[in-house]
Amino acid sequence: MSEQKPDKKQDQPSENEVQIPLAELIRTRRQKVLALKEKGVNPYPYRYACTHYISEIQKDFDSLAEKAEVVRIAGRIMLKRKMGRVFFADLFDSTDKLQVYVKLNNVGQEPFDLFDMLDLGDIIGCEGTLFVTRTNERTLSVTSFEILSKSLHPLPDKHHGLSDVESRYRRRYADLIVNPDVRKTFIMRTRIIQEIRDYLNRAGFLEVETPILQPLYGGGMALPFKTFHEKLDSEMYLRIADELYLKRLIVGGYDKVWEFCKDFRNEGLDRLHNPEFSMIELYWAYADYKDIAAMFEEMLRQVVRSIHGQYKITYGGHEIDFGPKFAWVTMLGSIKDATGVDFADLSYEEAQAAAETLGVESGDLINWGKVVEAVWEAKVEESLVQPTFVADFPVEISPPNVG
Repeated sequence: MSEQKPDKKQDQPSENEVQIPLAELIRTRRQKVLALKEKGVNPYPYRYACTHYISEIQKDFDSLAEKAEVVRIAGRIMLKRKMGRVFFADLFDSTDKLQVYVKLNNVGQEPFDLFDMLDLGDIIGCEGTLFVTRTNERTLSVTSFEILSKSLHPLPDKHHGLSDVESRYRRRYADLIVNPDVRKTFIMRTRIIQEIRDYLNRAGFLEVETPILQPLYGGGMALPFKTFHEKLDSEMYLRIADELYLKRLIVGGYDKVWEFCKDFRNEGLDRLHNPEFSMIELYWAYADYKDIAAMFEEMLRQVVRSIHGQYKITYGGHEIDFGPKFAWVTMLGSIKDATGVDFADLSYEEAQAAAETLGVESGDLINWGKVVEAVWEAKVEESLVQPTFVADFPVEISPPNVG
């Protein structure tokens, strides 16, 4: 198929790039909605029958193109450029992206003018056949299209994206639209959870659901969120951990139980802590911590292999290999190896002095175990790159015995 080569210099600038006030942008887009309705076009139809996700088209592109098979896709316009009687646009769905090619002679004057009214962020459905451009870009030659959702708010501009952390977290929907890596992270998270679930089910663990709203919170040292149950006329708490209810199931006769749960702790907020968080907790009768460690190692190795197709991944500039047996160190032993100081032989006061000598502030640390923990975090933690179990924590920093 003959086609023009898109000229990047003719890309239409985004509304943000020309610094139009947001209120005016929204007003202009609302006017376009009214104009579409006047033309008899529904800017928000209920459904569109797709034949493929874009990732499926990318996977089977050669076969679909060779057969000239008609395909129907839906997605959001993230880039649009006009060249005389031709439009090129990048269409994104939840799985991938594909360039679409809208030619006046192929769609007719009225649809071509309609395409000219579209903005970045609009969602459309396209029907057509596949071909490869002279610049080797996989492309859908559009024979017809439909507006599926007219966007009323502009997207962040294509050069700067949505980079402010505060804005990204408060407007996660916009973050997902403009940052493909974030979308991939969400998909990866779902796959990881499913792989863990499959592993534990095969290992004979029973997945359960325990109460989120509890008359008495426990299972951890944390400040709870409080609420009030009007019917029972009593104060209730959002759970801070699901430990106690899972242990009751062990008492009731189950040998292996686990839960993927939401917990709530009315405390600090930083990059490592959130008041609402997800966790996996499991209990296994007749097993000790070494059995749990061996099971966790096997599970993690299988999850990595299932997700990545191999045991090696790259993270933070390091190649991490989950294939070999995981290393096993003790907290005190790893500190001694890193610093030459054996904290096992030191009193609380001596440990504080040793920490200060190593450049670790210890004046506010209330016991020997807290000092050891602070030294380990400062001198050992960042050096542990490959999968490693750290055992034998000081009792002062271990969870209290609540059984």
